[in-house]
Amino acid sequence: MTEIPEHLRKRAAEARKKAESSDAAEAAPAGGDDAAASDSGSKIPAHLLERSKSAKQKEAAGTAVAPAAAGVGTAVAAATAVADAPVMTGPAGHTQRLLTVVKSGSIQDIKMKPLDKVHTWPHLIVVEFGAALFCTAFTLIFSIFVNAPLLELANVNETPNPSKAPWYFLGLQELLTMFHPMVAGVTIPGIGLIILTMAPYIDKNPSNKPEDRKIAITLFTVFMMFWAVLTLIGSFFRGPGFNFVFPWADGLFFEL
Repeated sequence: MTEIPEHLRKRAAEARKKAESSDAAEAAPAGGDDAAASDSGSKIPAHLLERSKSAKQKEAAGTAVAPAAAGVGTAVAAATAVADAPVMTGPAGHTQRLLTVVKSGSIQDIKMKPLDKVHTWPHLIVVEFGAALFCTAFTLIFSIFVNAPLLELANVNETPNPSKAPWYFLGLQELLTMFHPMVAGVTIPGIGLIILTMAPYIDKNPSNKPEDRKIAITLFTVFMMFWAVLTLIGSFFRGPGFNFVFPWADGLFFEL
C-alpha cells in the first residue's frame, strides 16, 4: 500500500476537528431530540430533523385512516394513476413512432433522381451526324446523274427582261416593289428574324406536343405563309419589267 504523507494526515485531522466543532455549535441551541442527536455524535441539521418528525406524524395519521376506506382508496388510486399516466403522442395527436414521421430524405441519401432525358452527346449528335452524311451522299449522287440548270454566260451588253433573283430571294425582291429599299431590305426581314429568335423565350412551354405549342406553331406558320406568298407572286405573277401578269394569259416567266 502507498503510505499517506504526514502533512496530509495532519491537514485531514485539523479539517475533521473543525467540522465536528461547527456541527456541535449549530446543534447546541436546539433541545430534546437535537441535544440527544448531538450527544450521540450525529451530524443531521435541525431543520432536517423537524421535517422528518412531521413526515412521521403524517404517515401515522394516514395509516390510521387507510383501513377504513381501503376499497375506495384503491379504486381512486388506480383511477388517478391511469389519469396521470403520460400519453406519448406525435403531431396532431397521432401515436406512431418517431421514425415514421421523419422524411426519407434525412435517412436515405438519394444522390440522383431518375429523369426522362438523355444527353446530347452521343445520343443526339450521332443521329444528326448520320443525317448530314446521308444528305451529302444523296446530293453527290444526284449531281452525277442530273446537271444543274445553268444558263449561258452573262452578256454585259444585254440585260434579261424580266431580271429576277433566284427563287429563294424572290420574296425579298417582291418586297422591293412595294416598299422603300430600307424598309423592304432591312426593317421587315429584321423584325421577322427578331420575332423568330424571341419565340423560344416568349413560349416557354416545355412540352413537345404540337397541341401544347400553339404560340410557337402559329408564329412560324404565319412567317412561312407570308414568305411563301411573296415567293409565289415573284415567281409566277411577274413578267417583263417585273410587272404583274397572269401566267395562264401572258405565259410563265420563271427559270430555276
